[in-house]
Amino acid sequence: MTSAGRITWLVGAIALTIPSLIFKFAGLHASPPVEAMVFGAAVLGASFLLSWAAEVAQLEMSQALALAILALIAILPEYAVDLYFAWRAAEDPIYGHYAAANMTGANRLLVGLGWPVIVWLFWARWRRKSIQLAEGDMVAVQFLAVATLYAFVIAAVGKFWWLDTVVLVGIFVWYLAKTGTMGMEEPELVGPALMISRLRRKWRIVANVALFVFSGGVIFLAAEPFAESLIETGHHFGVDEFLLVQWIAPLASEAPEFIIAAMWTLRRHATMAMSALISSKVNQWTLLIGTISVVYSISAGRIAPLELDLQQRHEIFLTAAQSLFAVVMLCDRQLNWWQAGLLFLPFAVQLFVPHWRVEVAWAYLALAVVWGVHYRHHLLDLLPGGRAP
Repeated sequence: MTSAGRITWLVGAIALTIPSLIFKFAGLHASPPVEAMVFGAAVLGASFLLSWAAEVAQLEMSQALALAILALIAILPEYAVDLYFAWRAAEDPIYGHYAAANMTGANRLLVGLGWPVIVWLFWARWRRKSIQLAEGDMVAVQFLAVATLYAFVIAAVGKFWWLDTVVLVGIFVWYLAKTGTMGMEEPELVGPALMISRLRRKWRIVANVALFVFSGGVIFLAAEPFAESLIETGHHFGVDEFLLVQWIAPLASEAPEFIIAAMWTLRRHATMAMSALISSKVNQWTLLIGTISVVYSISAGRIAPLELDLQQRHEIFLTAAQSLFAVVMLCDRQLNWWQAGLLFLPFAVQLFVPHWRVEVAWAYLALAVVWGVHYRHHLLDLLPGGRAP
């Protein structure tokens, strides 16, 4: 990419955020679909800016920690939207339904679509039928396994409460501490991230901080109107707003992360791409769920659990079952093209036949048992003291 191309990408990302700032500070209003596009574009643009800054941050810390932070930053829009729903749930219980829908949709989209697409793209571009994970990548898989097992507890208990915060946020902090002790590697940067990295260290840090602050501010301002406009768009067109919240919102907020992973894959860095997506799953499965009850309690003015109805518990059960199957398949440190198909097929079924979600969850669990028996020796490596560092 030329210098002009890098500048074009950077300016284009910033330009996507400008209309939302005009709408917000000028008090402008439009139809729900128009507002959804305006504020959705802002989330998209801000996500790109955050991702580029996080890529450059790899120059200052271990690659594993940088990828963990990149994954956290890349899904910040997802956090903003979901935690907004959790905040509103204290006033209107329907928003608790939206919070569960948005969180589970984002998780299933990441594993059921994001992971397979990266494997297939690697196969199509480089004729490699599988992506091999590095030994250090198994740290994320270990933490994902622990968080996944706890997710079944949430589905059984039927609420988000203070214990989730203690357990899941604790797992996330432990994960960051673990990755922070791993060795540093020189990242291979492209696009705007490369342009920023070439600045003198002092100005590079200033530029990164500016991108973080600006993008974070945009996401903070756009999260509420984007979430509300999606719901109103559903009413406007007679489309189920639950569907929009569960699939369209996560697709918009996670698009930059998918694009970055795809770009890395096309540059033959598929292992790093998968590592980033696995880290994203760990972040969503720990910190995001762990903070829902905190935000809900602050909004309610007391320590209170966010109760889940039967459908929401089924959503979490299905998402946990998918995650368990994914963990079992990764325990031998690779994901090949047909295993990616096994991740995608049940995802497609539950997407197009929603009333089969419980059946699909049991199918995931059955596949996890079959693979677990086959990979029983590899599964031992996921236990504390296993071969993963």
